Amino acid sequence: MLPLPSEIAADLDALLARALAEDVGTGDVTTQATIPSGRRASARFLAKESGVLAGLAVAERVFAAVDPALSVTWTADDGEAVTAGTAFGLVEGLAGPILSAERLALNLMQRMSGIATAARRMAETARPAVILDTRKTAPGLRLLDKWAVRLGGAANHRVGLYDMVLIKDNHIAAVGGIGAALEAAGRYLEARGLRLPVEIEARTLEEVREVLDAFTGGARVDRILLDNMTRRLPDGGLDTSLLREAVRLVGGRLETEASGNVTLETAAAIAGTGVDFISSGALTHSVRALDISLDLALR
Repeated sequence: MLPLPSEIAADLDALLARALAEDVGTGDVTTQATIPSGRRASARFLAKESGVLAGLAVAERVFAAVDPALSVTWTADDGEAVTAGTAFGLVEGLAGPILSAERLALNLMQRMSGIATAARRMAETARPAVILDTRKTAPGLRLLDKWAVRLGGAANHRVGLYDMVLIKDNHIAAVGGIGAALEAAGRYLEARGLRLPVEIEARTLEEVREVLDAFTGGARVDRILLDNMTRRLPDGGLDTSLLREAVRLVGGRLETEASGNVTLETAAAIAGTGVDFISSGALTHSVRALDISLDLALR
C-alpha cells in the first residue's frame, strides 16, 4: 500500500477524530442495540463500478481509529484502476467496530476514488497538456482531494493562498491594472526574498498583450492564465479560436494555462490549442463518488 504523504499523515488523526465525533457521537446505538459485543465478522470492499481507487490508506486509518485490533488487507493499491465487481480489500475483527467505522471509511474512499477516476480520464484525454486541480475543494478535505488528483495522474496547482502569487481579475481591478499588479507583486517578493512562482490572469487578447509587455519590461511573471477564452457553439462544439490566438501571441515566452468550464468533453479541444496546462475545478467541486460497498459476513 502506498504510504500517506507526510502532510496528510500529520493532520489525519485530528481530521478523523472530528469526523467520527460527527458521525458516531456518543455511540452507535443501532450497532450497540443489535450486535453482541463479542461477535466477530469479516467485510470485503467491492468496487460496484469501474474506476481508479484512492483513499485505501485513509480508510485503514479510520478502522484503526475505531478499533486498533481490526485487521485490514488489500489486494489493490491507491491509484490502481479496477473494474466493476472487483473485490479489493478485507477488514476483519469485531463486527461492532467494523460497522461503526464503515460509513466514514466509505465516504472518504468514494469521494477520493471519484476524484482520482475523473482526474485519470481527463489527464489521458488532454495529453500532452497537464491537467491541474484548483482550490475548489471540500473545506477540511483539501489535502485528501489533492492527493486523489495526483493518484489519478493529474497534477496539483497551488495548495493554498500561501504557496504562489496568482493575480486574478479582482486583484487587477483593485490595484488599477495588469502592469500595476505585477509591479506590486515584484516589489513584495523582492522585499521579502521570496522565490514564489507568479501567475497572472488574462481574459482578452489585449490583456495578453499587456502581460507580455510587462514581462518584456522586466516584470516577474512565470505563467499566464488564459481564462474563459473558449465558447460553446450552438451545435455543442467548442470554439477555441481565441484561446489558440492567445497561445500564439505568447509564443512560448511564458507558460500558458487555460481555465474556465473545463470538462472531460472539452479537455481535448482545449489541449489542441497548444496550452501547457489546463485547470479544472470540476475535478473536485462537483465530483461524483465512485460506488464502493463494504459487504459484511459473520465469522
